[in-house]
Amino acid sequence: MLLVSERAYHRAVAGSFARTWLPVVAWAAVIFAFSAVPDLSTGLGGWDLVLRKIAHTAEYAVLGALLVRATGRSGLAFALGTLYAVSDELHQTFVRGRHGSPVDVAIDAVGVALGIAVWHALQTRRLA
Repeated sequence: MLLVSERAYHRAVAGSFARTWLPVVAWAAVIFAFSAVPDLSTGLGGWDLVLRKIAHTAEYAVLGALLVRATGRSGLAFALGTLYAVSDELHQTFVRGRHGSPVDVAIDAVGVALGIAVWHALQTRRLA
C-alpha cells in the first residue's frame, strides 16, 4: 500500500511574488526615472550637493529595505542593491548633463546598508 502524504512540499505562492517584488521593481523604476532627468539641481548653491547626496542615501535605503524584505537575506539584498547602484551610475553616463560616479555608488551602498539595518531593527521591535 502506497501512502501519500497530503503535506505540501512548497508553500502556496499565489500573489506573494507580486506582493513581495512589485514594490522593489516600482522603487527601482522611480530611481531610474530620476536618473534620466538631465538636471536635478535645487538652485541652493552649496546645499545642492549635500541635498543630492542625502537623497541618494535615502532612495537607496528604501531600496535596501525593500530588497531585504523580498529576499529575506541581508547579504543578497546588499549585493543586489549595490549592483543596481552601479547600473544606475552607468545609466547616468548616457544622460545629457549627468555623469556616473564611483563616489555615488559608495553613497548608495551606504544607503542600502542603512535600509537593511532599519528593516531589521523594525522587525526586531515588532517581534519583541
